[in-house]
Amino acid sequence: MTQNGPSQPTGNAVKRETREHEISPSEVALTGAEREAVVENSSLSSLTVYSIIMREGQEELERPLLSLWWSGIAAGIGISSSVLAEAVIRSNLGSDHPYLSLVESLGYTFGFVLVILARLQLFTENTITVILPLLANTTKHHLARTARLWAVVLTANFVGTFFTAAMVVHGGILTEDIFSAILQISRHVAELSPSESLLRGIPAGFFIAALVWMLPSAKGSSLMLIVMFTWLIAAGEFTHVIAGSNEIFTLVLNGELHFVTALSLHIGPMLLGNIIGGTGLFAMLAYGQVRQEM
Repeated sequence: MTQNGPSQPTGNAVKRETREHEISPSEVALTGAEREAVVENSSLSSLTVYSIIMREGQEELERPLLSLWWSGIAAGIGISSSVLAEAVIRSNLGSDHPYLSLVESLGYTFGFVLVILARLQLFTENTITVILPLLANTTKHHLARTARLWAVVLTANFVGTFFTAAMVVHGGILTEDIFSAILQISRHVAELSPSESLLRGIPAGFFIAALVWMLPSAKGSSLMLIVMFTWLIAAGEFTHVIAGSNEIFTLVLNGELHFVTALSLHIGPMLLGNIIGGTGLFAMLAYGQVRQEM
């Protein structure tokens, strides 16, 4: 349907705009400048955050495939620095350090800080950003565009993590201690059963989607938010499919896992868990809380 001009505000929008211009009893004694300061320091509403993320999702869906591809590869390479940073900490502290898991998990945050602040295409972020436009307008066309983006970004992320795993195993770029630490970390992930990988992927998917939801309201605290929630994923031993794929690919390239086994018993369950947590839980809840206000 073609629109001849800007859309007119809905009844809900008019009500919210009216409330914004109402002066509460506590604001009567304030000057005009002070009232403006109150507005500027007010938290973003849920509908505002939803609109910001939905617009980001719409922009991502319109990007050329080649742009998504190279950004996704860069994200896969970047997220692999999480495993590297964990290994550097482990190799220096020693595997018998009493608080190794808590300290080592700080290293896990490095890759997420790099990828999120560099605005690279990470699949688990897209479990919410591109889903909101789909929920708002569920058509075959939107479904096809979402599936296209997911497929391109996920594949590109895996290419990036596989490349870095190959460099670690065959590139001779790391010391023996760090390489040994990476293998220890990777073997620990591979010890999980498929059901454990799936179930532990659900909280990780939820936390990443929640992180995406919170970033518009961060107001200069983006770094702290990213570190807090990605540290929690590592410390809680939850599974993230992209970071986890780097660990699993390392074992594949080191001759410890068959490629089909890696995909079917490890990476596949992590992927499903992240989708359930990010799209099935958080995205649906985020949409549900604003649906009646639109």
